[in-house]
Amino acid sequence: MTIMGIDDSITMRKIVHMAVQEKGDFLEAENGEDALRKLEGRPHIDYFVVDVNMPRMNGIQFIGEVRKIPEYAKTPIIVITTESDKAMVEEGLKAGAKAWLIKPFEKDELLKLLD
Repeated sequence: MTIMGIDDSITMRKIVHMAVQEKGDFLEAENGEDALRKLEGRPHIDYFVVDVNMPRMNGIQFIGEVRKIPEYAKTPIIVITTESDKAMVEEGLKAGAKAWLIKPFEKDELLKLLD
């Protein structure tokens, strides 16, 4: 399994990596734009774990863009963010997120979503 963690915080990328390392390979991206660029020529990604608030391309914009790529139209996307506004959660889920976790997240909760 290959998981891509997308967050502008190096620390959060490391935390997510440590949480999911038993599940398989982990690729990092610092924002949505970086993630889309890294998808070119890469092995298939099985899950995306993405933050919302990032420069250049935020998480919700990334979800909209990655869903346009046929290979990733159905790939599960888990949002991990500090954003708990109901309207934003609904926007993210409508865009195609599978789940929305609030930071700080529980490792076991994330691992359940990766099964």
